[in-house]
Amino acid sequence: MRSLLCIALLLSLSNIAAAELTMSSVFSDHMVLQRDSPIHIWGWTAANQEVVVSLGGKGVKVNADADGRFDAELPPMSAGGPHTLSVAADETKAFADVLIGEVWLCSGQSNMQWPVAASNDADLESLTAKYPNLRIITVPQVGSQQPERSFRGEWQAVTPDTVKDFSAVGYFFGRQLQETLDIPVGLIDNSWGGSAAEAWVPTAKLQGRELYAPLLDRWKKMEADPEANKNQLAGQHRPANLYNGVLYPVLGYTIRGAIWYQGESNAGRAYQYRDLFPLMIQTWRDDWKQGDFPFYWVQLADFNGEASEPGDSAWAELREAQTMTMTALPNTGEAVIINLGEASDIHPRNKQDVGKRLARWALANEYGIPVAFHSPMYSSMTVDGNKVTLKFAHVGGGMDTFDVKEPIGFTVAGEDRHFHKASARLVDRETIEVWNDSVANPVAVRYAWADNPVVNVQSAEGLPLTPFRTDDWPGVTADAK
Repeated sequence: MRSLLCIALLLSLSNIAAAELTMSSVFSDHMVLQRDSPIHIWGWTAANQEVVVSLGGKGVKVNADADGRFDAELPPMSAGGPHTLSVAADETKAFADVLIGEVWLCSGQSNMQWPVAASNDADLESLTAKYPNLRIITVPQVGSQQPERSFRGEWQAVTPDTVKDFSAVGYFFGRQLQETLDIPVGLIDNSWGGSAAEAWVPTAKLQGRELYAPLLDRWKKMEADPEANKNQLAGQHRPANLYNGVLYPVLGYTIRGAIWYQGESNAGRAYQYRDLFPLMIQTWRDDWKQGDFPFYWVQLADFNGEASEPGDSAWAELREAQTMTMTALPNTGEAVIINLGEASDIHPRNKQDVGKRLARWALANEYGIPVAFHSPMYSSMTVDGNKVTLKFAHVGGGMDTFDVKEPIGFTVAGEDRHFHKASARLVDRETIEVWNDSVANPVAVRYAWADNPVVNVQSAEGLPLTPFRTDDWPGVTADAK
């Protein structure tokens, strides 16, 4: 009899535990919810339990499914607050000081993770960080092969203390938006230093494709090796680890868009990144179920020593792959920072200008603010004798140079594919002419094609010319997988 009572008690306790209302920590006091869009609220409770979600006088009833998962959609709301969000099942959770505004995801590797405290003028930036309507939340670094429902974290208003450890790029981006729009802005940072792009993608998306077979085989061998380093299996390079560990807990939270700063860890496989990066973005969009939300990234900065002669560069090829993604997917954009890097440090300290260049994309495209946002890009070339005439698009107020009048950073090659430094001159607002007297019949031109190129071409608004090449000759990472 005693054993039967124990079993009954255990079953009762099990049912109580299963009925507990749980939600991702992305829902907390002080959160910002996206304005002017249906607001997605989700969590877990008892199977088939009725759930009532209410906010700002508006409410909706839904039922949990057989596994206890519920998904509710509140109607769009205008910017403002504070409000209280209530979620009632067999128990009730209430979240206070909820604002309605603009929400952006800040993701990538160490240059996105890099905190305000380690950036330029960190002391001054912290002193002035007093923005009660700019809210931030950081997802801790957890690598997992299984989807994580939640994390340890909470929303906070930006203050001199809370801002110090937050993503500098994310903060400077969000601050520009909040000051310009004068409405609440929320920033979710789930970046992880050193992360590889494949860690942000479910393994199923990579399987069955020849391009990723060697990569997956390497991980299979490591997983089967009892002597493997366990930190690698739980770290930021293993396929799917970050998708499950730091993206899934916030996936579906209604956002305006995402900003991204990553690529350094994939530079050795830049040709593969041509497929991997758009695959990652499309996967996020598909799983988020918010359509083609804006996705803006930072192109890799200049880094390493300056080369005395033209040559190959894995970093140049990664930048090229990033630029190609704008053609591969709609509603994407690239902040070019080829003039903001540091030769001796892979983490440039000038995160203010990086954040502003990303903010330009968002302000112009999402909010209709008339600001320059698109770096000039190569458009076409014609050859006349030993002179190559280059045309450019997105030139803004016209092509310009920094510091010295002569355009610097071009190289030219003939049929032998041997590149030489080129002389150049500005012809008009969208045209540059380049040549080298030793190349009688030029067939290809490159610009900023190095890890750390010496360049000076920009638009009149100060946005750098996007690195490019006119040829498609195989690069140093063409066969790397």
